[in-house]
Amino acid sequence: MEVDLIFKIAAVGILVAVLNILLSRSGRDEQALMVTIAGLVCVLVIVVREISDLFALIKQLFSL
Repeated sequence: MEVDLIFKIAAVGILVAVLNILLSRSGRDEQALMVTIAGLVCVLVIVVREISDLFALIKQLFSL
């Protein structure tokens, strides 16, 4: 596993957490929820891309 992937996910998580706190304290709870959902979708896209690369590598490895 690459360390870059962990750092990307951690950076998105920290950014979403800070934005969520700022928006919640300013009374914009709906926008805070949308930021949280957008962050989750970004992380899921990154993870799905990595899983796709893993399956391609396994397919190539076993010559399927």
